[in-house]
Amino acid sequence: MTLQEILGLPELENKLLNHAQTLGFVTSMAAAPTVLPPNEWLPYLWGGDEVAPFLDGEQLEQYLDVIVNVWNEGRAALLDGVWEWPEMCQMDEQEIVNQATRDFCEGLLQGWQLARDDWETLMPEESQENALLGGVLLSVSMLYDPETTITTLAEQGFEGLEQFEEIFNAMPMMLCGLTQRGVTLAEAM
Repeated sequence: MTLQEILGLPELENKLLNHAQTLGFVTSMAAAPTVLPPNEWLPYLWGGDEVAPFLDGEQLEQYLDVIVNVWNEGRAALLDGVWEWPEMCQMDEQEIVNQATRDFCEGLLQGWQLARDDWETLMPEESQENALLGGVLLSVSMLYDPETTITTLAEQGFEGLEQFEEIFNAMPMMLCGLTQRGVTLAEAM
């Protein structure tokens, strides 16, 4: 089964992060500078409950296999510098970015919270690397909530719509660079 098929099962409705949120969260775990054991982060995919919402062990195993594959593919792509937005994530003329992009960014930000201590240890506030981390987080936040960003930019006298396309297009390179730098720093410790 695919992730979409598993998430579409009626018995799992509203019990797991949606498809884009899941991909964003797992991508943030794949981007983490040190590999976090899956048992530390998998429960966040179903709201942090100790008990997974699956009907049986086979269903859980299928889900875990898919998640591990997403992590493996994401980690390799990030480290190789070839990660790209999932196909579902797009720019949108009306909404700036589509709902899938917002959901992906939401999942990415939720996952970052889990790995935050590792990032802040390797890239402390006064370091040059912290600017890279801050830039990526700011960009993800802007894509997650473009309306607030536009309002804030307008209050400061900026017209910001074209900046969103630049940020969206730069995000793969930024996320790959951040992952590669984080892993390099973690290995050097």
